[in-house]
Amino acid sequence: MSTPLATASTIDDAQKSADGAAEYIGQNWADWLGAGLRIVLILVIALVLRVIVRRMLTKVIERMNRGAEAAASGALSGLLVNAERRRQRSEAIGSVLRSVASFVIMGTAALTVLSVLQINLAPLLASAGVAGVAIGFGARNLVTDFLSGVFMILEDQYGVGDVIDAGVASGTVIEVGLRVTKLRGDNGEIWYIRNGEVKRIGNLSQGWATATVDVRIGYHEDLDRARALILRAADEMAKTQPWDEVLWEPVEVLGLESVTANSMVLQAQARTMPGKAMSAARELRWRIKRTFDEAGMAIVGGLPAASDDEEAVDPTAGIAAPSALANPVSPQALAAQPLPTSTTK
Repeated sequence: MSTPLATASTIDDAQKSADGAAEYIGQNWADWLGAGLRIVLILVIALVLRVIVRRMLTKVIERMNRGAEAAASGALSGLLVNAERRRQRSEAIGSVLRSVASFVIMGTAALTVLSVLQINLAPLLASAGVAGVAIGFGARNLVTDFLSGVFMILEDQYGVGDVIDAGVASGTVIEVGLRVTKLRGDNGEIWYIRNGEVKRIGNLSQGWATATVDVRIGYHEDLDRARALILRAADEMAKTQPWDEVLWEPVEVLGLESVTANSMVLQAQARTMPGKAMSAARELRWRIKRTFDEAGMAIVGGLPAASDDEEAVDPTAGIAAPSALANPVSPQALAAQPLPTSTTK
């Protein structure tokens, strides 16, 4: 059993501890309250600033989208401006800007809060630097893809609907991301290309395209008449929808591309809307063939075919094969010789 003296000592110790705690709290209460208020104020300012910046960026992106839709609503501008491409590009840029703004604002607020709590930031920053270097080495391909995608979007190297040749694959762009670009190939396949792997890009849909058609005619055909027929077919095509919008310049016959012993090749060329060169060339060939048929001028190609009524003449047909009997040492000649008769004396 505890004695009354021990019990009184324990009570006195507890009372002293309570008094010390109360005194400590009383001395530091003002500092704690001031630090708490500063932390709350920092967080409120950071959140409000983040909301304001994100709303401003969202309004800018919406204004860009409205401008793209207004440009696409025009008759001629609709041919030059891809609204979906502008929309996706602006949304990607807006997403990057919003993420960067949030990271900068909230990161700065976090560091400020730690400084208010009187936490030494030097070891923390050093540890974060080492961790960042390690993550950078481990995810360098991801960082490369991300940075390449950012610059591709900012520089507008290609967009949705463009036909591009990325080296590793080619096709029509169906989605542009910060890490991966999706292409639709000629056979319908989808290519997923990491942006960091793209070393060169050939965009076949920017500015204008060129449709080239080669027409092969016989060597003895009239060149002026052939030129006139090609231009007539091109004029008819330019007056027909939708080719009146696809062809941006009149079709021009450049001249003779090549001359052989049996044929001549005339080359025609026209400037077309981006991405429409192949379809315009196919339609022009179709119309040139039909116009030539109506005019009675033939389009030749390859080796001339032999007519049905002509028979192939073999130069060795009248020469008889050499007879084996003409050779005295051949087995046939030896067999044909009479056997020698033996005489007995």
